Amino acid sequence: MYEVYAIRYARRDARRAEHFIGGDPHDAPMPMDYFVWAVIGAERSLVLDCGFTEAVARRRRREWLRCPADSLRLVGLDPETIEDVVLSHLHYDHVGTFDKFPRATFHLQEPEMHYACGRHMRFPKLAHSFEPDDIAGIVKLNFGRRVRMYNGRVDLAPGIALHLVKGHSAGLQCMTVETARGRVVLASDVTHFYENMEAGRPFTTAWHIGEMLEGFETLQALAPSPRHIVPGHDPEVMARYPHLRGQEGIVACLHLEPTR
Repeated sequence: MYEVYAIRYARRDARRAEHFIGGDPHDAPMPMDYFVWAVIGAERSLVLDCGFTEAVARRRRREWLRCPADSLRLVGLDPETIEDVVLSHLHYDHVGTFDKFPRATFHLQEPEMHYACGRHMRFPKLAHSFEPDDIAGIVKLNFGRRVRMYNGRVDLAPGIALHLVKGHSAGLQCMTVETARGRVVLASDVTHFYENMEAGRPFTTAWHIGEMLEGFETLQALAPSPRHIVPGHDPEVMARYPHLRGQEGIVACLHLEPTR
């Protein structure tokens, strides 16, 4: 059994039409949050994703609230001693502080590495979601024998599994974690918002729309109930789950039952 925390490190103002392919008839605000996730066990702890840097936040006009790597200290983890970092995919907001984990092995689906280094990066529409320096850094780590790549489902540790889902990116993966309330599904960008999955409306950044729609079904099959699925960017995560004491709006306890 593990404790699981969502740590909010950045945000941006956005509109509903930005989050659904085909737009949205309701021109209303729909802000986006950015998270890293900490999985803490009695014998092993790990991190899912590592966010972006302050420099990238300025360039991409995101509101950077805190360093995602350093924010892990709020739940008792030291990025300098973390041994395992799972990368859901290689988009800029999930990999940017990799260099703050000097002892970590990085866990990645191999199709994602092929995609980020492959021929499709010549298209600005697809390349926009990646930072070349991040990709180069992960390639160097691979030469340093610090990247483990997979092709499909893998049991990373007792009670923790990775699942290749694709759709949003070519090698996107989600994570399932056994907790006291049952299996929690950390969807990352398989579904950005609850509404993407619940309404069957794909997010605007898509490698393959059909696989994204199938990904919503995969999340539902992996989870004991919809209450066990945690989307990757929805401010509702902070609203629905209990907060770590003294960290309201910053750290949500996903191993506890949502309060609404």
